[in-house]
Amino acid sequence: MADENCIFCAIASGNAPAEIVDSDRHTVAFMDINPATRGHALVIPKVHSADLMEIADEDLERTNLAARRLAARMDETLQPAGFNVINACRSAAWQTVFHYHLHVIPRYEDDPLKLPWIPRGADMAAIARVAAEIRGEG
Repeated sequence: MADENCIFCAIASGNAPAEIVDSDRHTVAFMDINPATRGHALVIPKVHSADLMEIADEDLERTNLAARRLAARMDETLQPAGFNVINACRSAAWQTVFHYHLHVIPRYEDDPLKLPWIPRGADMAAIARVAAEIRGEG
């Protein structure tokens, strides 16, 4: 089901312009209009869901498989050094379009993209406490 106010639903239905690079019965992949690197594209399910917490399991699986298919095509054609596949869920995590999507970002040795998280290690006891909380032990 489409959301009439959603730009990604409009792209999926062909009612808004986009550079489509892949599609099937359930998903559409198109170029990001604010690319982080050369080839940065988005993969969406055709069925509207706001985010990771709402998407149906089948659409989540289909979207992930489509992202892998797109990455394989990019690997052959663009020959990047690697990939980031990123989902932002909710505003605090930088989600700006509220239709579930994956960013497939080809990475190159000299690209300018710097993600905000830099692994620095942590207190293992604190990690264990959070893990216990997630498991429902806390």
